[in-house]
Amino acid sequence: MHVLVLGSGVVGVTTAYYLAKAGHRVTVLDRQAGAGMETSFANAGQVSPGYSAPWAAPGIPVKAMRWLLMRHRPLVLLPQFEPRFYGWLAHMLANCTHDAYRRNKGRMVRLAEYSRDVLGSLRAETGIAYDHRTKGTLQLFRTAKQLDQVGTDTAILDAYGVAYAVLDPAGCIAAEPALARVRERIAGGLRLPGDETGDAHLFTQGLAAICANLGVDFRYGVSVTALRHAHGRVTGVATEGGEVFGADAYVAAMGSYTPALLRPLGLNLPVYPVKGYSLTLPIDDPEAAPVSTVMDETFKVGITRLGDRIRAGGTAELAGFSQVLRGPRRAALERSVGDLFPQGGDLAKARFWTGLRPMTPDGTPIVGATTYANLYTNTGHGTLGWTMACGSGRMLADVVSGRSPEIAPQDFAMQRYA
Repeated sequence: MHVLVLGSGVVGVTTAYYLAKAGHRVTVLDRQAGAGMETSFANAGQVSPGYSAPWAAPGIPVKAMRWLLMRHRPLVLLPQFEPRFYGWLAHMLANCTHDAYRRNKGRMVRLAEYSRDVLGSLRAETGIAYDHRTKGTLQLFRTAKQLDQVGTDTAILDAYGVAYAVLDPAGCIAAEPALARVRERIAGGLRLPGDETGDAHLFTQGLAAICANLGVDFRYGVSVTALRHAHGRVTGVATEGGEVFGADAYVAAMGSYTPALLRPLGLNLPVYPVKGYSLTLPIDDPEAAPVSTVMDETFKVGITRLGDRIRAGGTAELAGFSQVLRGPRRAALERSVGDLFPQGGDLAKARFWTGLRPMTPDGTPIVGATTYANLYTNTGHGTLGWTMACGSGRMLADVVSGRSPEIAPQDFAMQRYA
């Protein structure tokens, strides 16, 4: 078939790759000048199956109130006047139960574990380089209370056979030696040795080049405005320049912008943009920098080593589609990095960035078929687009091709919201 993929972020490009490998003719449309230029550009850099968890969790409403009052708060809520936002928020709060959390985390871990394995196979097949490391993640707890609450997550990790270790301060320092300089700030940690790190932007651009060699046609600078449809099928994609692109099948992978594209077709995807921020700074002293990724549980900031750089990513800002860079969010990231790795990098030279993460209320992405016979979605990955991209792309390519995916796709299709 000829398949049209809308979006060239890490999710769209991995989808294009696996569709091309399955033998389809693939065209990718994107409004940017190249691949991976929006949400994939400077994300936190983590491929973290073990850390995959929905934000909707028991106790989150109470924690959220506390976070909103913190000076360096990980959650920021700016006034919104969109009915869809309040519907999304209500749906998220409804998922803050123990049963929903176990169900949603189980789905997410299953897809994320599969995705990491698929990424490993892709890396072996192609030799793609993207400053990757396979040295795990350390979730760092600054207080005994945080450490005491780790049992809920480890029970789910046990159920899915995910390797982990609960560490005391000495164990944390053994995993991340630079933390010896700030030992007094460490109560313990949860280490996930199967997690990886890497630059999603470098990966996406490298994979786009590989896709082009497979015959994938990338059309950059093309803004999609609408999907044309008739008799339960999509018949074409209208663009800002007036050109209409046709294909046999269509994949909507436009991140936070996917719902607006599909809404005129009567498809209401519960995806809302949750704004994240990152800092990227040069390493001053390699011995004082992280080995892999440290998740600062107090400030909800991930600090990752990417080659000769440190990437710090975090914050959940509910501000619609605003991409304004806000100074207090930079200060929060600087606080976390400066606290844990004070001699690691040069904060004065840090590049500040923001992107919109497409988030579903239950944390699980929407991947699969729609009620239109030839239209598919691959969106809603939230903070885990890089973690889940390869698995989502391969699973969707199997669905489009009429093959049985290697993991059950039903939990990820939009029908769960019907």
